[in-house]
Amino acid sequence: MPYLILRIMKTMTGEIKDAVKAGIPIFIGYVPAAIAFGILSKNCGITLIECFLFSSAVFAGASQFIALNLLSIGMSPGGIILTTLLVNFRHFLMSACLSTRTGKIAKRYLFLIAFGVTDEVFSVLSFKTGRLSKTFIFILQISAYSAWVGGTMAGYILGGFLPEILGKSMGVALYALLLAILIPEIKTSIKALVLTIASGLLNVFLIKLDILPNGWSIIVCIFIIALAGSFFITTKVQEEVYE
Repeated sequence: MPYLILRIMKTMTGEIKDAVKAGIPIFIGYVPAAIAFGILSKNCGITLIECFLFSSAVFAGASQFIALNLLSIGMSPGGIILTTLLVNFRHFLMSACLSTRTGKIAKRYLFLIAFGVTDEVFSVLSFKTGRLSKTFIFILQISAYSAWVGGTMAGYILGGFLPEILGKSMGVALYALLLAILIPEIKTSIKALVLTIASGLLNVFLIKLDILPNGWSIIVCIFIIALAGSFFITTKVQEEVYE
């Protein structure tokens, strides 16, 4: 029995070390983007507590930048929530994929695991071989969460000392985040490039028509381009299920 306990503790210690190592690049990558979001939040006129809740309760990365932009143009709360839902809809697919790798984790942990799923966390978890333990998942997600929330607060405070024009320029971080997601796919798929260009042209066209409420051109673009992509891009995926 003592040998079994020692072996379990050694295994957990190894998992913790692996999770910390895997989480460091995510932590380093999140901090600059989170600081940019905090600075931009300060210049958009939201309060410190609102900024904190934005990152701690929503924790949605690029969608938070989009939401700030939609707030600034006067879009309704319902439209902002719908846009965020559509942009983050991919998380349903990520969570479904991870559920086949987690084994029989207690249901009380599932909400926390689902809440902490981000593109970067999913990427690291998807490349890890074997079954995923809750210890590894939680440590990885805590690395991402602490970097994002802490960076947001640091950015908001820093924003109070920066010139207004420099603070507003942080909006470019949104485009950097979206490009970071798009470019790897565009480099390997001409179809993804076509859909990206089509999305931009459609958005410009809808804005020029000026028949939709503020911000709703994005929602229409998401629906149309996503529907087109479901027919246009077909890829066979090999399934792996861990029991």
